[in-house]
Amino acid sequence: MEALTLGFALCGSFCTYERVLGVLASLTKEYTVIPILSEMSAATDTRFGTAQSFKERITSMCCRTPITTIKEAEPIGPKKLLDVLVIAPCTGNTLAKLALGITDSSVTMAAKAHLRNDRPLVIAVSTNDALSGSAKNIGSLLNRKNVYFVPMCQDDPIRKPRSIVADMEKIPDTVKDALNGKQIQPIIK
Repeated sequence: MEALTLGFALCGSFCTYERVLGVLASLTKEYTVIPILSEMSAATDTRFGTAQSFKERITSMCCRTPITTIKEAEPIGPKKLLDVLVIAPCTGNTLAKLALGITDSSVTMAAKAHLRNDRPLVIAVSTNDALSGSAKNIGSLLNRKNVYFVPMCQDDPIRKPRSIVADMEKIPDTVKDALNGKQIQPIIK
C-alpha cells in the first residue's frame, strides 16, 4: 500500500519550531511529506536559529527541498499532490488570510490550492492574539468545510492571557481524524 502524501507548512511562530520539527520527523515515518515554508520562515534568522539551518533540517527529514514560493505552491491543487495539508505553526497572520481568502504567500497558496480538491487542511494555531484579534478568524475557519484544528490551549494565561498554542504532539492524531472527516475532540484543552 502506497503512503499518503502530507503537506507540512511552517509559518513564523519560531518559538514553536523545535516541538513542531519533532512532530514532523515522526510524520515522515508514516507519510510522504512535502514541506512548505512561508517566505518569512524561509528567510528569517531568529534567536531560535537561522533560516538556513531550519531549511537544511527540514530538507534532510523530508528528503526534499521545501516549497518556499507561491509559484512552487500553485501546482498542489491542479496536480492533487496532497492527501492532507498541515499548517503548524499557523500564525494569527496566516489565520486571517485563510479566513478572508487572501493568497499572498506560499502557505496560503498551498492551502487554497489544496482545499479546491475537497481534502483536509489541519491547522495548529500559535498566536498571541487568539482570544482577541484572531478569535473571529478561528471561529470562521471552524465553520469551514475540510478545515480541522489541532487541540489548543492558553500557553501562559497570566503573562499572555490572549495567547493560544496548539498541542503540537496531537498533530498526528488530528491528521488521522481529519482524513476520516472528523474533528478531533476536545478542541480546547
